[in-house]
Amino acid sequence: MTQTNDIARDHEALALPAQLRTALQLAELGLPAMPLRAGKKPFGNCRTCKDSACGDRAHMLAAGPCECPAPCHGWAAATTDPHILTSPAWAAAWRQAAAVAYHPGGAALTVVDLDNPDAVLWARQNLPATKTVTTTRGEHWIYLGTMTSHNGVRPGVDIKSAWSYARWLGPGTGRMALLPDAVRAFAVREAPAAAPSPSTVVVPAPPGDAVCRHRTPAYLERGIAMAEQRIKEASEAIHRTVYRTFLVVLSAHGWCGCLTENHIGRLFTAAQAKGESLRHCEIAWTNARTKLGM
Repeated sequence: MTQTNDIARDHEALALPAQLRTALQLAELGLPAMPLRAGKKPFGNCRTCKDSACGDRAHMLAAGPCECPAPCHGWAAATTDPHILTSPAWAAAWRQAAAVAYHPGGAALTVVDLDNPDAVLWARQNLPATKTVTTTRGEHWIYLGTMTSHNGVRPGVDIKSAWSYARWLGPGTGRMALLPDAVRAFAVREAPAAAPSPSTVVVPAPPGDAVCRHRTPAYLERGIAMAEQRIKEASEAIHRTVYRTFLVVLSAHGWCGCLTENHIGRLFTAAQAKGESLRHCEIAWTNARTKLGM
Protein backbone atom coordinates (compact mmCIF):
# COMPACT_ATOMS: atom_id res chain seq x y z
CA MET A 1 0.00 0.00 0.00
CA THR A 2 2.83 2.40 0.85
CA GLN A 3 4.51 1.79 -2.50
CA THR A 4 1.19 2.40 -4.28
CA ASN A 5 0.74 5.70 -2.44
CA ASP A 6 4.28 6.77 -3.33
CA ILE A 7 3.67 6.02 -7.00
CA ALA A 8 0.40 7.97 -6.90
CA ARG A 9 2.17 10.97 -5.38
CA ASP A 10 4.91 10.77 -8.01
CA HIS A 11 2.33 10.78 -10.81
CA GLU A 12 0.52 13.70 -9.18
CA ALA A 13 3.77 15.66 -8.94
CA LEU A 14 4.58 15.00 -12.60
CA ALA A 15 1.18 16.41 -13.55
CA LEU A 16 2.09 19.78 -12.05
CA PRO A 17 3.54 22.54 -14.26
CA ALA A 18 7.32 22.37 -14.36
CA GLN A 19 7.72 25.83 -12.86
CA LEU A 20 5.46 24.91 -9.95
CA ARG A 21 7.48 21.76 -9.26
CA THR A 22 10.59 23.95 -9.09
CA ALA A 23 8.85 26.38 -6.72
CA LEU A 24 7.84 23.55 -4.40
CA GLN A 25 11.43 22.34 -4.31
CA LEU A 26 12.60 25.84 -3.41
CA ALA A 27 9.98 26.03 -0.69
CA GLU A 28 11.34 22.84 0.83
CA LEU A 29 14.74 24.54 0.97
CA GLY A 30 13.25 27.55 2.76
CA LEU A 31 13.36 29.86 -0.26
CA PRO A 32 10.12 31.87 -0.70
CA ALA A 33 9.11 31.25 -4.33
CA MET A 34 6.89 33.02 -6.87
CA PRO A 35 6.10 32.74 -10.60
CA LEU A 36 7.49 35.10 -13.24
CA ARG A 37 5.89 35.87 -16.57
CA ALA A 38 7.80 36.52 -19.77
CA GLY A 39 10.42 39.21 -19.43
CA LYS A 40 11.26 38.22 -15.86
CA LYS A 41 8.32 40.25 -14.57
CA PRO A 42 5.99 39.31 -11.69
CA PHE A 43 2.32 38.73 -12.43
CA GLY A 44 0.02 41.73 -12.15
CA ASN A 45 -2.23 42.27 -9.18
CA CYS A 46 -5.72 40.82 -9.09
CA ARG A 47 -8.77 43.07 -9.44
CA THR A 48 -9.07 43.53 -5.69
CA CYS A 49 -5.46 44.71 -5.40
CA LYS A 50 -5.22 46.63 -8.69
CA ASP A 51 -3.92 50.18 -8.36
CA SER A 52 -3.20 49.55 -4.66
CA ALA A 53 -6.92 49.49 -3.86
CA CYS A 54 -6.22 46.97 -1.08
CA GLY A 55 -3.64 49.18 0.61
CA ASP A 56 -0.67 47.80 -1.33
CA ARG A 57 0.99 45.33 1.04
CA ALA A 58 4.15 45.44 -1.06
CA HIS A 59 4.68 49.11 -0.18
CA MET A 60 8.26 49.86 0.84
CA LEU A 61 7.26 50.03 4.50
CA ALA A 62 5.17 46.86 4.43
CA ALA A 63 6.32 43.63 6.00
CA GLY A 64 5.67 39.96 5.55
CA PRO A 65 4.11 38.02 2.69
CA CYS A 66 1.22 39.34 0.63
CA GLU A 67 -2.10 38.40 2.23
CA CYS A 68 -4.00 38.24 -1.06
CA PRO A 69 -4.80 34.67 -2.17
CA ALA A 70 -3.49 35.49 -5.67
CA PRO A 71 0.23 36.01 -6.48
CA CYS A 72 -0.02 39.80 -6.08
CA HIS A 73 2.46 42.57 -5.22
CA GLY A 74 5.57 41.08 -6.76
CA TRP A 75 8.15 39.93 -4.21
CA ALA A 76 5.63 40.19 -1.36
CA ALA A 77 3.75 37.20 -2.79
CA ALA A 78 6.75 34.86 -2.54
CA THR A 79 6.05 32.06 -0.09
CA THR A 80 7.28 28.73 1.23
CA ASP A 81 3.74 27.52 1.93
CA PRO A 82 2.96 24.63 -0.47
CA HIS A 83 -0.77 25.12 0.09
CA ILE A 84 -0.53 28.65 -1.29
CA LEU A 85 1.78 27.67 -4.14
CA THR A 86 -0.63 24.94 -5.27
CA SER A 87 -3.84 26.87 -4.56
CA PRO A 88 -6.43 27.49 -7.31
CA ALA A 89 -5.74 31.24 -7.09
CA TRP A 90 -2.17 30.60 -8.29
CA ALA A 91 -2.97 27.95 -10.90
CA ALA A 92 -3.35 30.27 -13.90
CA ALA A 93 -0.08 32.02 -13.10
CA TRP A 94 1.83 28.74 -12.96
CA ARG A 95 0.37 27.64 -16.30
CA GLN A 96 1.66 30.86 -17.88
CA ALA A 97 4.90 31.16 -15.89
CA ALA A 98 8.09 31.54 -17.89
CA ALA A 99 10.39 31.25 -14.87
CA VAL A 100 10.53 30.99 -11.08
CA ALA A 101 11.89 33.62 -8.73
CA TYR A 102 12.61 33.69 -5.02
CA HIS A 103 12.74 36.40 -2.37
CA PRO A 104 16.36 36.40 -1.10
CA GLY A 105 15.63 38.60 1.91
CA GLY A 106 12.93 36.17 3.02
CA ALA A 107 15.57 33.47 3.27
CA ALA A 108 18.20 35.71 4.93
CA LEU A 109 20.17 35.92 1.68
CA THR A 110 21.58 38.68 -0.51
CA VAL A 111 22.20 38.30 -4.24
CA VAL A 112 24.83 40.48 -5.87
CA ASP A 113 23.62 40.53 -9.47
CA LEU A 114 26.61 41.01 -11.79
CA ASP A 115 25.18 41.85 -15.18
CA ASN A 116 28.25 41.78 -17.45
CA PRO A 117 31.85 40.49 -17.58
CA ASP A 118 33.28 43.76 -16.27
CA ALA A 119 31.04 43.54 -13.19
CA VAL A 120 32.09 39.93 -12.64
CA LEU A 121 35.74 40.95 -12.85
CA TRP A 122 35.15 43.71 -10.30
CA ALA A 123 33.54 41.23 -7.90
CA ARG A 124 36.40 38.79 -8.21
CA GLN A 125 38.85 41.55 -7.38
CA ASN A 126 36.89 43.15 -4.53
CA LEU A 127 34.50 40.66 -2.89
CA PRO A 128 35.09 37.44 -0.95
CA ALA A 129 34.34 34.24 -2.87
CA THR A 130 30.90 32.77 -2.25
CA LYS A 131 28.24 30.62 -3.91
CA THR A 132 28.03 31.59 -7.58
CA VAL A 133 25.27 31.06 -10.14
CA THR A 134 25.84 31.65 -13.85
CA THR A 135 23.28 33.95 -15.52
CA THR A 136 22.62 34.76 -19.16
CA ARG A 137 24.91 37.80 -19.04
CA GLY A 138 26.99 37.42 -15.90
CA GLU A 139 26.75 35.86 -12.45
CA HIS A 140 24.78 35.93 -9.21
CA TRP A 141 26.98 35.96 -6.10
CA ILE A 142 24.91 34.78 -3.13
CA TYR A 143 25.80 35.70 0.45
CA LEU A 144 24.28 34.76 3.79
CA GLY A 145 22.79 37.91 5.29
CA THR A 146 20.06 40.44 4.59
CA MET A 147 20.15 44.07 3.53
CA THR A 148 18.01 46.45 1.51
CA SER A 149 17.94 46.04 -2.26
CA HIS A 150 19.47 48.64 -4.57
CA ASN A 151 19.86 48.78 -8.34
CA GLY A 152 22.85 50.29 -10.09
CA VAL A 153 25.14 50.55 -7.07
CA ARG A 154 27.93 50.53 -9.63
CA PRO A 155 27.98 49.77 -13.39
CA GLY A 156 26.33 46.40 -13.98
CA VAL A 157 25.80 45.63 -10.28
CA ASP A 158 22.44 45.33 -8.51
CA ILE A 159 21.77 44.19 -4.93
CA LYS A 160 18.76 41.92 -4.46
CA SER A 161 17.76 41.05 -0.92
CA ALA A 162 14.88 42.55 1.07
CA TRP A 163 11.95 43.91 -0.98
CA SER A 164 13.18 42.25 -4.15
CA TYR A 165 13.26 38.98 -6.05
CA ALA A 166 15.87 37.08 -8.02
CA ARG A 167 15.29 34.59 -10.81
CA TRP A 168 16.09 31.00 -9.87
CA LEU A 169 18.83 29.71 -12.17
CA GLY A 170 19.98 26.66 -10.25
CA PRO A 171 21.82 25.87 -7.02
CA GLY A 172 25.15 27.27 -8.21
CA THR A 173 28.62 26.26 -7.10
CA GLY A 174 30.90 27.08 -4.21
CA ARG A 175 30.38 27.64 -0.51
CA MET A 176 28.21 30.51 0.68
CA ALA A 177 30.04 33.22 2.61
CA LEU A 178 28.69 35.78 5.07
CA LEU A 179 27.53 39.07 3.57
CA PRO A 180 30.64 41.28 3.57
CA ASP A 181 30.83 44.89 4.72
CA ALA A 182 31.89 45.87 1.20
CA VAL A 183 28.39 44.97 -0.01
CA ARG A 184 26.54 46.34 3.01
CA ALA A 185 28.31 49.66 2.43
CA PHE A 186 26.29 50.16 -0.75
CA ALA A 187 23.14 50.56 1.36
CA VAL A 188 24.76 53.33 3.38
CA ARG A 189 25.98 55.20 0.30
CA GLU A 190 23.05 54.65 -2.01
CA ALA A 191 19.83 54.52 0.00
CA PRO A 192 18.32 55.25 3.39
CA ALA A 193 16.06 52.24 3.89
CA ALA A 194 16.57 49.57 6.52
CA ALA A 195 16.11 45.82 6.65
CA PRO A 196 12.41 44.92 6.86
CA SER A 197 12.34 42.75 9.94
CA PRO A 198 13.38 44.54 13.14
CA SER A 199 12.43 42.65 16.26
CA THR A 200 12.41 45.56 18.70
CA VAL A 201 11.97 49.31 18.62
CA VAL A 202 15.13 51.13 19.62
CA VAL A 203 15.17 54.36 21.56
CA PRO A 204 18.21 56.29 20.27
CA ALA A 205 21.01 56.38 22.81
CA PRO A 206 22.53 59.83 23.37
CA PRO A 207 26.12 60.23 22.11
CA GLY A 208 28.67 60.85 24.79
CA ASP A 209 29.09 64.51 23.82
CA ALA A 210 25.44 65.21 22.96
CA VAL A 211 24.04 68.55 24.02
CA CYS A 212 20.31 68.70 24.69
CA ARG A 213 18.62 71.53 22.78
CA HIS A 214 15.36 71.11 24.70
CA ARG A 215 15.62 73.83 27.31
CA THR A 216 12.10 73.11 28.51
CA PRO A 217 9.99 69.93 28.40
CA ALA A 218 7.42 71.90 26.40
CA TYR A 219 9.64 71.88 23.30
CA LEU A 220 9.67 68.09 23.11
CA GLU A 221 6.00 67.80 24.08
CA ARG A 222 5.02 70.23 21.34
CA GLY A 223 7.04 68.26 18.81
CA ILE A 224 5.42 64.95 19.73
CA ALA A 225 1.95 66.50 19.76
CA MET A 226 2.49 68.01 16.31
CA ALA A 227 3.69 64.66 15.00
CA GLU A 228 0.64 62.89 16.40
CA GLN A 229 -1.63 65.47 14.78
CA ARG A 230 0.12 65.16 11.41
CA ILE A 231 -0.46 61.41 11.40
CA LYS A 232 -4.08 61.75 12.54
CA GLU A 233 -4.85 64.26 9.77
CA ALA A 234 -3.37 62.15 6.96
CA SER A 235 -6.07 61.16 4.48
CA GLU A 236 -3.86 59.31 1.99
CA ALA A 237 -0.33 57.90 1.63
CA ILE A 238 -0.46 56.78 5.24
CA HIS A 239 2.70 54.64 5.00
CA ARG A 240 4.69 57.56 3.66
CA THR A 241 3.25 60.05 6.13
CA VAL A 242 4.13 57.83 9.10
CA TYR A 243 7.67 57.29 7.87
CA ARG A 244 8.28 60.99 7.18
CA THR A 245 6.79 61.99 10.52
CA PHE A 246 9.06 59.56 12.35
CA LEU A 247 11.97 60.99 10.40
CA VAL A 248 11.13 64.54 11.45
CA VAL A 249 10.75 63.55 15.11
CA LEU A 250 14.04 61.69 15.17
CA SER A 251 15.93 64.45 13.36
CA ALA A 252 14.72 67.00 15.92
CA HIS A 253 14.66 64.94 19.12
CA GLY A 254 16.59 61.75 18.52
CA TRP A 255 20.17 62.86 18.99
CA CYS A 256 20.18 63.96 22.60
CA GLY A 257 18.43 61.04 24.28
CA CYS A 258 15.23 62.87 25.23
CA LEU A 259 12.88 60.46 23.45
CA THR A 260 11.39 57.78 25.66
CA GLU A 261 9.37 54.65 25.02
CA ASN A 262 6.30 56.62 26.03
CA HIS A 263 6.89 59.15 23.24
CA ILE A 264 7.37 56.39 20.70
CA GLY A 265 4.27 54.63 21.96
CA ARG A 266 2.20 57.76 21.36
CA LEU A 267 3.41 57.96 17.76
CA PHE A 268 2.74 54.28 17.18
CA THR A 269 -0.74 54.60 18.67
CA ALA A 270 -1.55 57.45 16.29
CA ALA A 271 -0.28 55.45 13.32
CA GLN A 272 -2.21 52.32 14.32
CA ALA A 273 -5.37 54.39 14.62
CA LYS A 274 -4.93 55.16 10.92
CA GLY A 275 -4.74 51.46 10.08
CA GLU A 276 -1.00 50.83 10.31
CA SER A 277 0.07 47.58 11.93
CA LEU A 278 2.57 47.44 14.76
CA ARG A 279 4.94 45.73 12.33
CA HIS A 280 4.70 48.65 9.88
CA CYS A 281 5.39 51.09 12.69
CA GLU A 282 8.50 49.20 13.80
CA ILE A 283 9.85 49.15 10.27
CA ALA A 284 9.14 52.82 9.61
CA TRP A 285 10.92 53.73 12.86
CA THR A 286 13.94 51.61 11.98
CA ASN A 287 14.05 53.06 8.47
CA ALA A 288 14.04 56.59 9.85
CA ARG A 289 16.85 55.81 12.30
CA THR A 290 18.94 54.30 9.54
CA LYS A 291 18.28 57.28 7.26
CA LEU A 292 19.76 59.53 9.95
CA GLY A 293 22.64 57.19 10.75
CA MET A 294 21.45 56.44 14.28
